Amino acid sequence: MASQSSIKLSKLVERFELEIINLGKNYDSCLIRKNDINRPALQILGFFDYFDPSRLQVIGKVEWTYLNNQTSEERLRCFDAFFRRPIPALILTRSLEPFPELMEMAVKHERTILRSKENTSLFIPNLTDVLKAKLSPRITRHGVLVDVYGEGVLLMGESGVGKSETAVELLKRGHRLVADDAVEIRHIGTRLVGTAPEIIRHYIELRGIGVVNVQQLFGMSSVREEKNLDLVVNLEPWNENTFYDRMGTNEEFTTILDMKIPSITIPVKPGRNLAIIVEVAAMNNRHKRMGYNAAKEFAKQLDAHFEQMMQNSQLEAADDYDEYEDLSAQDED
Repeated sequence: MASQSSIKLSKLVERFELEIINLGKNYDSCLIRKNDINRPALQILGFFDYFDPSRLQVIGKVEWTYLNNQTSEERLRCFDAFFRRPIPALILTRSLEPFPELMEMAVKHERTILRSKENTSLFIPNLTDVLKAKLSPRITRHGVLVDVYGEGVLLMGESGVGKSETAVELLKRGHRLVADDAVEIRHIGTRLVGTAPEIIRHYIELRGIGVVNVQQLFGMSSVREEKNLDLVVNLEPWNENTFYDRMGTNEEFTTILDMKIPSITIPVKPGRNLAIIVEVAAMNNRHKRMGYNAAKEFAKQLDAHFEQMMQNSQLEAADDYDEYEDLSAQDED
């Protein structure tokens, strides 16, 4: 089940180097759980229907200019009604100066007021990107995530089937490790992004050897922090009684966080070079995403071949029949 994520308001203040103008009563414990940001244009006019007070609020040059043209009494009523809602914080961009009425009502209702030096058009997209990355739905899956030719390949299977050993062989062939054993997967927009928990990042476990640091052993180019999830490879012990797709025309998918990811099943038995097979699977998956499907192309050629054979057989049968008719006519004569 996907977990509910949150981020402390104080972490965002540090991340964006925001100036603290007024500390609210819940500043230290305030958690942001919404990745949407609100610019309170209608709220300034007193319209609070469908207003979500759990979002961060941002006032830019447009809102500030409108308020600057209002009387002190109007601004006082506006911010009194606004700060009655339990907003996590109000952020002023472009180093705008807070109105005295804003500060008075912020102190009265104990709301946090912050300020950024950035332009509003730059600040909001940057803040939204960070919030989406931090607050996106996430789940942890047992497996190994590697970057193979630019494809994020998630190796899955029972413990001891050879996932980590395959990953090491891929590292030796120039590919990169993202996560071993536990893979944190986040749903960001239309992508699934995998990464490793901080405590085990860049480490891999090999039975008989123990835990090794991939970054130290293979170099900086052998690891990466995160990768889009493009293909799921299920490794399972070879079973003589199981039918395995030899053509590749059957498309399989694995659903993770309500998203379908292409998947394949690779049977494991002594003598098979899994690293090379995974490389080919990654390249083939990339071709499919670019519009070329070798299995379907081969199937079309087979169909065309058999269709041509059938037509040739029909033509030969027709020729034989015509020859028979001619012979019969001669006999009658």
